[in-house]
This record gives sequence, C-alpha cells and structure tokens, in this order.
Amino acid sequence: MRVDDFDFHLPEELVALRPAAPRDAARLLLVDPAACPTIADRMIVDLPALLSPGDALVFNDTKVIPAELKGRRMRDGVAAQVSVTLTKRLGIDRWQALARPAKRLKPGDRITFGEEGGVCLLGSLMATVQERGAEGEVTLAFDFSDANLDEAIASLGAMPLPPYIASRRAADERDHIDYQTIFAREEGAVAAPTAGLHFTPELMEAIGERGALRRFVTLHVGPGTFLPVRSADTAGHVMHEETGAISSETAEALNEVKAKGGQIVAVGTTALRLLESATNEEGRLGPFFGATNLFITPGYRFRCVDRLVTNFHLPRSTLFMLVAAFSGLDLMQRAYAHAVEQRYRFYSYGDACLLSPAGTAK
Repeated sequence: MRVDDFDFHLPEELVALRPAAPRDAARLLLVDPAACPTIADRMIVDLPALLSPGDALVFNDTKVIPAELKGRRMRDGVAAQVSVTLTKRLGIDRWQALARPAKRLKPGDRITFGEEGGVCLLGSLMATVQERGAEGEVTLAFDFSDANLDEAIASLGAMPLPPYIASRRAADERDHIDYQTIFAREEGAVAAPTAGLHFTPELMEAIGERGALRRFVTLHVGPGTFLPVRSADTAGHVMHEETGAISSETAEALNEVKAKGGQIVAVGTTALRLLESATNEEGRLGPFFGATNLFITPGYRFRCVDRLVTNFHLPRSTLFMLVAAFSGLDLMQRAYAHAVEQRYRFYSYGDACLLSPAGTAK
C-alpha cells in the first residue's frame, strides 16, 4: 500500500507534552466497526465496564532506562559535544547506541559523560567508540561494567522522550515517573509502552473486580518505533528488531481464556505485536523468547488479539498502519478526524482508543 494512504492532518497543539493527572483521567475513544455508533467518547476510567468477566488484559512490563547521555569527545585537544541514546546492551560493558551528530565520532574516540575529570560516583563516565555504522549507530565500550555501569547510567542519563516531545521541551525529573508504567519491572526499553501509562493501581483493581485477568509480557521497545517510513510503499519498509518474552505460564493462561470464550485485550501495540509473533496459524499462543520485527499493515490476519487499547499515533507511521489493519483504514481515518475535532490529546502522553477488529480482519 502507498504510505500516503496513512496520512492525516494533525494540529501541532494537540500533541501532549505532559500526561493527564491522574493518569486515568485521560479520554478514551471507543471504536467498534460492529457497534452503532461505531465511534463513541468515553474515559479511561470507563474501561472496566467495557470488558466482560473472563477477558484478559495483556500488559507490557518493560522498564524504560534513562538512555539519553550527553558527553564530550576530545581529539587532538579539540572538544566536541555529542549525545547518545543507548539502544541495545551487547555485553557487561558494551552498548549499541545512536549518536548525534555521529559524524563527530570515529573508532578509538573517548567520550566523557557527566563531569569531566571525575569518576563514576562523582558524576562522570567514560566510554570508547569501538565501531561506527552508516546510520548513526555506534558501539560503546564503557570503563565500568555490570551493576556499576547500570548505576552510572541511571545517575547520568535522562529519559529518552519521543522526538515530538523532546523537540519542544527538555526531559526533566517528572519524566522519570511520568514516562514509566506503574508495572514496569524488566529493564531494557528506550521508549515507554505508552498505552500502559494510563493505568493506576485503582484502575488495575477495578479491572480485577470486573472479573478480567491481568497478564504481563515483555517487549523492550526500541528506537525503531519512532523512525519514519521513508519508502513510498509499505512493502519497502523493514521494521527494527525488538526483543521480548512470554512465559509458558502466561501463554497457557491466555490460551485458556480463548478456549472459554474470553477476549484477549492487548494494552498497547507492543503487547499486540509480541502476542501475534508468538501465535501459530491455528491461533495457539506459545512461549516466546527472542526477537521480532513483525510489521502489521492492512491485510494482516490477526491470530490472537481481540481488542486493543492504544494511544493516538503519528501520521504515516507503522503504528497508524497497525491500527488501520486492526479496525479498518477508512474507520480509523474517521476516528482520528473525530479525535482532532473533539480535541483529543495525541501521542505518548496523550489520550487513548479502545479498538475492536474489522469484520474481515479477524
């Protein structure tokens, strides 16, 4: 399909720079192709009433690391400011990262993050550039390893806010809480599973009281979630790999939900992509430990997920393509036009949708 088919107009002022407070005060757009009306305005706190006993909500419990590091490269007595976003751990002291500007770095360069001349506990961390790729990626070997390195990154790093927020304000201490779900526990993401940001302890309790199960999977969200689709056709785009895990216990529990007629409700596109990656042609979910680069566009046959809670996404993005595949492109275009008209808040800190599948997509 043409990428232009997934474009839409979005006023810049609808991009949320801060989340709703409290988290479950956000709005919820109900989109159901089989209902009348197909589009309805609700609130996140209404979610438990929109579920049925025996359904299962599946959350992504990945934890965002403070992956943004600012530093200085010294070469021949000349300093250059650089920043890196850690993207993938390669070993006890090595990380893959995206560097800006990458042209300032070459193998062998030394970078000081934090206060120059100090040691880790006094506010400084050193790394050596081992490799540099063509797309701005670098391999960094740090002077510390394991827990000491983790502690230094946690101390010196900033939360890696999405570009559409970071371009309008700097990350601050509030983001260390706001850009993390309440159930985050498995460190490794450089972006939050943003649909999960709406959930509070009270909302989780209300879901349980409704008789719906709450289950957790892990997909470490990578920077690829923000990369634009540069090809003119969706067939020319390749998704970046992200690593994830689904335990045998969780897989069996969700298979039992399906067998008893319950619905699987994915909280976020990351949970959906992982569940679909781990489900076979017959619709049976299995344990999963590894990487996925599943790219979902209209025409995809969903095998596992019955409903989806998700935020509002960028025009022409892989995530808008996914929701168009789930509920139908025409309906999602109408839903987003309604959201713009009604002044819904968009993107990571914005409002949410509860989507049901198009009749032919399931």
